[in-house]
Amino acid sequence: METLEKIFAAKLLKVKAIKLQPTNPFTWASGWKSPFYCDNRKTLSYPELRNFVKIEIGRLISERFPDVDAIAGVATGAIPQGALVADLLNLPFVYVRSKPKDHGLENLIEGELRPGMKVVVVEDLISTGGSSLKAVEAIRNNGCEVRGMIAAYTYGFDVATQAFKEANVKLITLTNYEAVVKEAVRIGYIDVSDVEVLNEWRKDPAHWNG
Repeated sequence: METLEKIFAAKLLKVKAIKLQPTNPFTWASGWKSPFYCDNRKTLSYPELRNFVKIEIGRLISERFPDVDAIAGVATGAIPQGALVADLLNLPFVYVRSKPKDHGLENLIEGELRPGMKVVVVEDLISTGGSSLKAVEAIRNNGCEVRGMIAAYTYGFDVATQAFKEANVKLITLTNYEAVVKEAVRIGYIDVSDVEVLNEWRKDPAHWNG
């Protein structure tokens, strides 16, 4: 039986939401050079795939966090997925900004959370985990309990694994680096020889120069 990780990895590669360019690396917003780029927002343009993401995240939340009271999306990438999942589960939805709005009510959390609510955070992608865990901190500071986080994809960097452990946040993802690379080799999108380059980058992405 195919796993969710493999199925979703194949779907992301099919719509080119994931790009692997070992010989022509991208530059991330952080300044890191990377042979790997993931844009889960592309899934929103494909109704069948959008529904797949919604249903699978909803299923995981129902199975792992049945006592959830609200869904929070991390701005901006996970706002649509989070809202779709909240609608599917008939739960309140909020989203967490990267920084407070600079006018009006200066909200960091948009929507209404009541102290004591159990919240599941929806994220589109985990790299270092920094922005995702800032959202968790904001929700906790609002007097709520974060039951866990569901993300579409993770690079699985050691720094993120450690950060989630220290923050005591359970992270569940639809797919991950290993599944994507394995599927990319299987379909011939990259060559087996490229895997070594990708793995070297993943060991120390902050200092990799290609």
